[in-house]
Amino acid sequence: MASTLVKSAPAGGTHETDVIIIGAGPVGLFAVFELGLLGIKAHLIDILDKPGGQCAELYPEKPILDIPAIKSITGQQLTEQLLDQISPFDPQFHLNEMAVSLEKLDDGKWRIETDMNTAITAPVICVAAGGGSFQPKKPPIPGVEEFEGKSVFYAVRQREIFRGKTIVIAGGGDSALDWTNNLARIAKKVTLIHRRPDFRASPDSVEKMHALTAEGKVDFHVAQITGLTGANGQIGAVKTTSADHADREIACDMMLAFFGLTMKLGPIGEFGLDLTENRIAVDTEKFESSVPSIFCIGDMAHYSGKLKLILSGFHEAALMAHGAFHYIFPEQKLKFQHTTSSRSLQARISGD
Repeated sequence: MASTLVKSAPAGGTHETDVIIIGAGPVGLFAVFELGLLGIKAHLIDILDKPGGQCAELYPEKPILDIPAIKSITGQQLTEQLLDQISPFDPQFHLNEMAVSLEKLDDGKWRIETDMNTAITAPVICVAAGGGSFQPKKPPIPGVEEFEGKSVFYAVRQREIFRGKTIVIAGGGDSALDWTNNLARIAKKVTLIHRRPDFRASPDSVEKMHALTAEGKVDFHVAQITGLTGANGQIGAVKTTSADHADREIACDMMLAFFGLTMKLGPIGEFGLDLTENRIAVDTEKFESSVPSIFCIGDMAHYSGKLKLILSGFHEAALMAHGAFHYIFPEQKLKFQHTTSSRSLQARISGD
């Protein structure tokens, strides 16, 4: 398991490092690699209880299809491989913690404190926090809290728990359609409920769903979910009302609700950085913010032509590392090297 590769420091300690990375998603993890190639150490802070960001939290078993040279990889697999790749650089993780304050010290370094009273000092900060702190939008269904985490879920973390189950999926975006198509292969029955006949998902996913409906493998209803039945956390049915005000109950033993995410910038918004559209404005040479020695990469970074793709974040991480080098080793000249030909880089990667 990837967890064996994670060194998670106990909360409340005091630490010093070269770069503090806020966010341990794929881009933050790859930043450790690019920094490590240059002999730079990093600590990572993440509000989640494990590395991987949205990939690990929201779609650990959903395939990602646009990582170069990898035809298909799940969010969990990508996380595990990144953790394996960066293990020679001994990154330190501070999980289940949120960066809440930032202070510039007299010696020019930064000091970050978390909501768990952990203090970390470093000359460079790198924000790789994706869209910020995020949580699923809950459906406006009375009493849904009773079933959450037991038979009502907002993400698929273990696909196998849905095998042989009667499932209702609510929503009309990519997650709802993707999991309808995916779970129809293993579930006893899947019913998709959306308030409109049209969707926000990719046309290909919609076409696949309709094909499964025609085959009798998926039921689709245009309706609103108005209530749940069940007891002791176990759902028994969902109550729905259609556009023509017809009421019905649809039996199920599990429900997945995909109503999107609420993304919050969180305390990072109070760090004094220039923000554009609730994102941190950066240059495209080093991905440095308006505050010298504070960088931003990944979905949180804003610049003209920005694409919110993991592969874009990987590119940004490489340039950020080169920009950070000059703050950490101001007396040294950075010599660009290729991993294919540099023995010193190969030694760092191998841990020798």
